[in-house]
Amino acid sequence: MSAALDIACPECGEQEELRGSREGQTILITCESCGVTWERDLTPRCKQCGGDDVRVAFQAIMEKARGTQLSIASLKQIWLCLVCDAEKYEKVRETNRALPPDELPTT
Repeated sequence: MSAALDIACPECGEQEELRGSREGQTILITCESCGVTWERDLTPRCKQCGGDDVRVAFQAIMEKARGTQLSIASLKQIWLCLVCDAEKYEKVRETNRALPPDELPTT
């Protein structure tokens, strides 16, 4: 799961030329390529199965401190699917700690 959201036009698939506007509690997205407008669904979903049975967790962002020493620089919010990420979610639930990063910094 990444922190970034994948938003694409449902008509043409455009991901870059999108413009958003807020109308009350609703966010409308307009594709500047084909002109279609749609309401953005703010429900978090699993990127693998598309399910909405997800829970919030935190993942560490590591940086090199000195030499080969790594330090937690910050935490990012991620969504874990109770089906696809069951093992990760259970680890978070049991330890109440942030997950390690997917990749450690190498330089």
